[in-house]
Amino acid sequence: MLSIALSLALATPARAEDALNPLAQFDVIAVAQDEDDDDEDSVKAQKDAVKSGKTTEKKPEPKRRRKVIKTIQPKTFVKLHRYEIGPSVGFVANDPFLNRYILGAVFDYHATEIFAIELQGAYAPILGQGGCDDPDWKPLSCQLLTKNSVSPDISRLTAHGNVGLQFSPIYGKIASGRDIIAFDIYGTVGLGVTATEDDLIALQADDEPPDGPAHRTQYQVHPTTIMGGGARVAFSESVGVRFEVKSMTYIEVVKSTTLEMKNNLIVQANVSFFFPGMK
Repeated sequence: MLSIALSLALATPARAEDALNPLAQFDVIAVAQDEDDDDEDSVKAQKDAVKSGKTTEKKPEPKRRRKVIKTIQPKTFVKLHRYEIGPSVGFVANDPFLNRYILGAVFDYHATEIFAIELQGAYAPILGQGGCDDPDWKPLSCQLLTKNSVSPDISRLTAHGNVGLQFSPIYGKIASGRDIIAFDIYGTVGLGVTATEDDLIALQADDEPPDGPAHRTQYQVHPTTIMGGGARVAFSESVGVRFEVKSMTYIEVVKSTTLEMKNNLIVQANVSFFFPGMK
């Protein structure tokens, strides 16, 4: 009986409060009802998503790509309105009969970064007077003359000069450690003159009288067309080197009677000095 009385006594205040606040019961019921509705809506949404094949999971955010910002770096070597001068050394690469070594000089004015006006001059010394002991002669010349009794048409290039237009469309840079080496690739076209001397021993005309046909055309100067190209490497703003190949074409008269077209392919290198300084 005691326990029942205590339980009734404890329950009595709740009923009293409910009596004082009749809306409390409805609030509890309403909150419970809202929670039940939310649960039902969530379950229903999940069922609908499963039926339709859609998922309610969050899509991962796309990874951000790193953007590469390209910048145009200034040229480290400029030729505009500058002069280029320097000595050159070279040789004739396509002569089967003679060794011809050439010493010369180059002078350029760079009107723009791409176009330049060029002057070249060169001299090829004669190292001997003909025959198998001549350092200018190659073994083939001696063999043809002594063993085959054939007269090779030996014409020594002794000097040449030309004026031309240089076109430099390609420019680049090479990193060498912490240094930047600039280079460009160019082509040249021009006109000039070429001096030659016929080898009378090779022509078997050394015993000919001075007014003979071979003597009359022994020394000649020929109008010449020039085509070529090369590469220029600049180690600083005032010093560089050039490597060049050029073709020289002209028409020669042999023994005062025969016309022959000649072509000398010259390979040469030179050291270049640029002035004034870059602005």
